[in-house]
Amino acid sequence: MTHITSMLETYPKDLGGIDREKLAECIAACFECTQTCTACADACLSEDSVAELTKCIRTNLDCADICLTTGNILSRHTGYDANVTRAALQACAATCKACAEECEQHAEMHDHCRVCAEACRRCETVCNELLASLG
Repeated sequence: MTHITSMLETYPKDLGGIDREKLAECIAACFECTQTCTACADACLSEDSVAELTKCIRTNLDCADICLTTGNILSRHTGYDANVTRAALQACAATCKACAEECEQHAEMHDHCRVCAEACRRCETVCNELLASLG
């Protein structure tokens, strides 16, 4: 059991029909993607070919910010607004998709981009799954 799951289980009110398992998985994926994208941007800055990675760095940082915000939004339940949650999940999935596509272009040359693309694809998938479960 993770702390994410523990916190969801201790929430004193109903989560409005949201699948706690999918929610916990999505929160974890968002925070993992935040860290991975931040680390990938930093690794890109250490490459000799940093000028060729400018778009990748920017996309990594945008994705890290969106994933962090989405993970935080998903962690709050008081005064829940399904429209805000849907918008955050849609933005996160779209940003993760863009970041994965960018990192995949560099994956053969830079392992950190390969790892980042994998984390982004996972987060994109999990966000879309949670979104679909919201109805």
